[in-house]
Amino acid sequence: MTDEHPPSGEVVVEDAPDRVERRSVIVDAGPEQIFDLLADPSRHAEIDGSGTVRGSRTSSPQRLGPGAKFGMDMKFGVPYRMTNTVVDFEENELIAWRHMGRHVWRYRLEPLDDGRTKVTEEFDWRPAIFPPALKAINAPRDNAASIEKTLANLAERFAN
Repeated sequence: MTDEHPPSGEVVVEDAPDRVERRSVIVDAGPEQIFDLLADPSRHAEIDGSGTVRGSRTSSPQRLGPGAKFGMDMKFGVPYRMTNTVVDFEENELIAWRHMGRHVWRYRLEPLDDGRTKVTEEFDWRPAIFPPALKAINAPRDNAASIEKTLANLAERFAN
């Protein structure tokens, strides 16, 4: 471990522009392994920190790519379905998706010299259709808490 990075598994609040919630964690795995998990919608429930993701729809691709659409079974009080579209995609570096509300969930992967990876997750609500509604329901705060749990789950998944 270098002095410039926190220990593996420690979630850190990152500086971010207005209307972006950003957190990071150091994961004991290379970016390829982590990206493979993120690019497989059937595995999203394994790391979901919100408690709402139940699984991917059977119509979802096995692996996401640029512009891919994928459906998720969700539950927040009652079951519902959500369709997402991949809006950013750089193999082993960046993946992001959004749904009809237009806000974006983004993951950035930065390889470290020691074989670990810094993973940064963002909830970007700048492109949201109606930001005042998100603020009124505390979505930024709630998503920040969910990001912290998701990143902790991700780090645990790859812990040595």
